[in-house]
Amino acid sequence: MEDRPLAELFAPATEARWRSAVEAALKGGDFEKRLVTRTVDGLRIEPLYPAADPVVQPVRAPGPWRLAQRVDHPDSDKAAAQALTDLEGGADALVLVGEGAPAARGFGLALDSAQALDAALKGTMLPLIALRLDAGPQGFAAAAALKDLVGRRGDDPAALDLDLGLDPIGSFAATGALEADWEARLSATLAAFAGHRGRVALADGRPYHEAGCSEVQELAAVLAAAVAYLRAFEAGGHSLEAARDALAVLLVADAGEFLTIAKFRAIRRLWARVEEACGLEPKPLRVHAETAWRMMTRRDPFVNILRTTMASASAGLGGADSVTALPYTLALGLPDAFARRVVRNSQIILLEESNLARVSDPAAGAGGFEALTQQLTEQAWAAFQEIEKEGGLLASLKAGALPGRIAQLRETRARRIATRQEPLTGSSEFPFLAEKPVTVLDIAPRPAAAGGVLPSLRLAEPFEALRDASDAALAANGRRPSVFLANLGPVAVHNARSTFAANAFAAGGIEAQTNDGFEASAELAEAFKASDTPIACLCSSDALYATEAVPAAEALKAAGARFVYLAGRPAEAEALKAAGVDAFLYAGCDLLALLAEAQRQSRASA
Repeated sequence: MEDRPLAELFAPATEARWRSAVEAALKGGDFEKRLVTRTVDGLRIEPLYPAADPVVQPVRAPGPWRLAQRVDHPDSDKAAAQALTDLEGGADALVLVGEGAPAARGFGLALDSAQALDAALKGTMLPLIALRLDAGPQGFAAAAALKDLVGRRGDDPAALDLDLGLDPIGSFAATGALEADWEARLSATLAAFAGHRGRVALADGRPYHEAGCSEVQELAAVLAAAVAYLRAFEAGGHSLEAARDALAVLLVADAGEFLTIAKFRAIRRLWARVEEACGLEPKPLRVHAETAWRMMTRRDPFVNILRTTMASASAGLGGADSVTALPYTLALGLPDAFARRVVRNSQIILLEESNLARVSDPAAGAGGFEALTQQLTEQAWAAFQEIEKEGGLLASLKAGALPGRIAQLRETRARRIATRQEPLTGSSEFPFLAEKPVTVLDIAPRPAAAGGVLPSLRLAEPFEALRDASDAALAANGRRPSVFLANLGPVAVHNARSTFAANAFAAGGIEAQTNDGFEASAELAEAFKASDTPIACLCSSDALYATEAVPAAEALKAAGARFVYLAGRPAEAEALKAAGVDAFLYAGCDLLALLAEAQRQSRASA
């Protein structure tokens, strides 16, 4: 027997050999259509990448990222207790969320006085943690209150790590309110906080991300905001070095790990270009991360734990300095202690057990990540230049230029959501109509303020609206809207499509009444009559459809079916329509529109 390493017994793995194997597997299928994907920005993602020469990449300062927990309970005493629990449980940074801030989601603290801040931070020693304010339109008042608090407590400003989170342009984008003298106030705040270790201004990507922007657009908007604040500081008499050191950025971490990692790497490259253009010696940019609001769902919220964990890991691997993960129940109300502990412990596992922060740039040299990072950097720089040509970020927002471009992508993504090209687990895919409600604190959110230049949307909202209507019908009538699955043939024949149909209808809160299948149209029609539902969906194989679908559809209509669906896209569609099939349910159809119509048909007969 040969005593050789196993790898030596096989020919070397090359791209040519892989291509040959792929072509054989595709059996004539189009390589570009089947294996190459593109992001909403048009970035090309190959199925395979060779190793790449690592690009010199600005990275996070040595050490792990900070675990930053939101503090948003409206009661300052309970907020203080939340903060201490989080710090004792492993967090080393806090984010104080102010009432009226877009990120408060209807909750949040009063941050407009030193007394209010002191109450919320009772027992918290500021020199031992990092603190970021998230006060939205009340940012300047919160910053002044924090300065007052530091003076009252007698803390050394140089020993404090305070991020004031001032983002007047982002607040305008989210709320429509803009202070006339924001540039002067921003510069004055920097002068007032001279000597502390944190940052004054924050170029925040959340308003743009929640409006539906792409990775390129978010990077460009954040970069344009940072440059606008750099100019404001310089106009106020501060040196470029001081202005640069007063800036931080916040990027949104999504559940898509590849693009999220590449996005966080790209922002550091982009900022290094700005520093170079300003004649500055590059320094590490402070990059905060928060998991995406738009990916959160109210249905099957436990999936949010997976989403936020993946997003947190991706942000940390991409080089974020701090990561704030949203509790999995936030879309349903104010999270309780359990939800806060879950989101905190998820990051602790990533940091302490998985050791994800041990390597400063783990994506270096990986062909896919290097290619994505470079594409994002180049396209984001071009998009940033476009904003600059429009007069800067504020002018572009006021003129509707950037909002218009974001709206186009939002509509594209909405179509992909409606057709399940972008599936939402628990909402549009694998819904569970019998799910139990989760616990949130019994505190009603404040009414939402009027919208700003950009909307704030979650991707699952259209499907959730259908589920809400179904729940309302259940509460009012004791039953949900339902559909009769008209299964043709034995289980082995119809099972694939009947399972597909039941899952699809459940995404709209429509309960499927299923069965083992029917051989004769008369039996099927009698079972439909007994179902006491106005809509039916034929489910079977294409072979059986060819002979049985027409008489089955005619029988269903004769039995009183108001609306008849057919699961699949058979070739004889016109003949089926003539026989009474009203619509076809198939992978890639506009499921959202189909479900809305199904609910309307169900209500019409009630």
